[in-house]
Amino acid sequence: MIDKRRIQRDLPKINERIRFPEIRVIDSDGSQLGIITPDEALKVAQERELDLVLVSETAKPPVCRIMDYGKYKFEQEKKAREAKKKQHTADVKEVKMRYKISEHDYQVRVNQAKRFLKSGDKVKATITFRGREIQHSNLAQDLLSRMATDLKELAEIQQAPKREGRNMMMLMSPKKESK
Repeated sequence: MIDKRRIQRDLPKINERIRFPEIRVIDSDGSQLGIITPDEALKVAQERELDLVLVSETAKPPVCRIMDYGKYKFEQEKKAREAKKKQHTADVKEVKMRYKISEHDYQVRVNQAKRFLKSGDKVKATITFRGREIQHSNLAQDLLSRMATDLKELAEIQQAPKREGRNMMMLMSPKKESK
């Protein structure tokens, strides 16, 4: 069975759903009609073929506005869609290498990381060890530190180099531009 109170709570407070002894009413052009009862305000709204919409419930007395609710709802959804369009989700891109990497290959990895950072993504630099190579974790630490200094204009270190099993990793995020 669906709870009737839950349905009532999900619906917006418009027209007959506004239950307060008195409310402050704002006209469709922005002028105030004063503090009146919801019934009187509803009559005024119906005369103009508009809706009475609760804008601020917490104010004393609560504030309602006379407007076209369908148009208002459409505008709110439009604003939400625009905000969602401008939003960029930061992915974590990974750059893998070994501690015995050649200079040219290292530069390729640095350029990849730069490209990822410029597009607004985080970069996880991972160094993999095989067999006894794990004894040379200090060389891997030096390599990650070198990468951090090479990328210091674009990135800030979010997680310092640390060992996780047979890997050593470091997480960098793009620097925030100061405005």
